[in-house]
Amino acid sequence: MALEPPPRLIRALGETPRDADTDDWLRKLPELAEEAVARRDLTVERVQVPGGRSSLVVLVRLADSTPAVLKLVPPRSRPAGERAALAHWGGLGAARLLDPAAGDGALLLERLQRDVSVRSLPEAKSMLEAAGTLRRLWVAPPGGHRFETVAERTGRQAEAMRACPDPDAAPLVAAALAAREALLAGAPEERLLHGTFRQSKVLAGERVPWLAVGPDPVVGECAFDLARLVRDRVEDLIATPSGAAVTRRRIKRLAESLDVDQERLRGWTLFRAVESGVRALRVGRVQDAELLLEFAGWL
Repeated sequence: MALEPPPRLIRALGETPRDADTDDWLRKLPELAEEAVARRDLTVERVQVPGGRSSLVVLVRLADSTPAVLKLVPPRSRPAGERAALAHWGGLGAARLLDPAAGDGALLLERLQRDVSVRSLPEAKSMLEAAGTLRRLWVAPPGGHRFETVAERTGRQAEAMRACPDPDAAPLVAAALAAREALLAGAPEERLLHGTFRQSKVLAGERVPWLAVGPDPVVGECAFDLARLVRDRVEDLIATPSGAAVTRRRIKRLAESLDVDQERLRGWTLFRAVESGVRALRVGRVQDAELLLEFAGWL
């Protein structure tokens, strides 16, 4: 069976500046996938379609017929960091890594129900379940870890934000950058964070009801991780006349339920929304950018 990358993955990789390593990885992806399958003695069922925006996901079975998922990630998406985080969590709150000793850039994971995320639940219930899952991931990082820090990641993002050519976005960019500086000056205890957490990253499982997938791990304060969840279903928030009030209540409830400082959560929510909006502008996703920047204006 040809393990070709789905069109969604190709389009997503094309939205960001291409580099030689990514081009090479995409060109060799069918071969890399076949080698990873053979190395693990897997039986391929099918490639997950439409699949993710940053990886090739293949539904497979182990030698004993146990269902699993083989995930291949481009080098720029830091697969080694994802592997290290999943191994450290050990299946607590996140999908279990089934090949912790492998070193070929592919990840073999327990299979979850990819079509059933907490986003399918009513809004209040989905937030409750997502927050509970996130809490289990917030553990002390391993000693001598090599994970990127929040300061490092947001430093790179801040440089890109300063280059935003849209003058209308300038006040929000300035506010977001100022918020980042203040937040980094007084950061509380650091934890290992998911890094890109949202409702669609929490899938139904067999051994426990909900487990997180697709981390881009980072070490820092918990409010940074929770900030992305605040704007979940942003299109619904924008379409609601009371969207700004709903957002403020959401920040308050999430902060209280997870023992996070409310003002720090608001600050990181602002920074991450503006950063995502500026990035959407940069790659031509104008509608997404408008939604994100309008949301950021409420903060």
